[in-house]
Order: sequence, then structure tokens, then C-alpha cells
Amino acid sequence: MFEEPLRIRQPRQGEVLGIIEAMLGSNKLRVRCQDDKIRLCRIPGKLRKLVWMREGDAVLVKPWSIKGDDHGDILTRYTQTQVSWLRRKNILRMD
Repeated sequence: MFEEPLRIRQPRQGEVLGIIEAMLGSNKLRVRCQDDKIRLCRIPGKLRKLVWMREGDAVLVKPWSIKGDDHGDILTRYTQTQVSWLRRKNILRMD
């Protein structure tokens, strides 16, 4: 059975969805965001060993206040069920 996700962290003001393009090492990722920008994002310490990420995963990015067009922090990673829900609700509009 297909189960509906209970709660999904949706983007708030100043946050953007993205897809991981490459793992660069040292907890850094290259992410293609929905606003057509490629950002160098870091995985904060609270997610570092808790959430494992791979290329192609959908993530929520918080751009930095300085160099926000080039850098950001990963807030969460979405599961496949959550990604399909976000696409159905037309929140995630990327390939």
C-alpha cells in the first residue's frame, strides 16, 4: 500500500528545494536549486552522521546571508515518498 507521509518540511521564506548533483567531500555538496542556481552546500553537524545523502536526493537548502547565490546549508533530505508527494502538490518542479 502507498502510505501518505504524515509531516513534510516544506520550504519557508528564504529556503529553496534542490537536487544533489555531486558529493565533493568534507561534508560539502553541489546542489542544483529550484531557482536555477548551483550552490556549494555544507551538511551541518547535527545532520552529519544522522542523515546519509547521495547524488540525486532532494534536499531543502537555506542560502547563506552572505554569498547566498553561491553557498548554503542543507536543512533536510527528503525520502522518495516525500518527493513524490511534493511533486504531486507541485512544490518540487525539478527533474
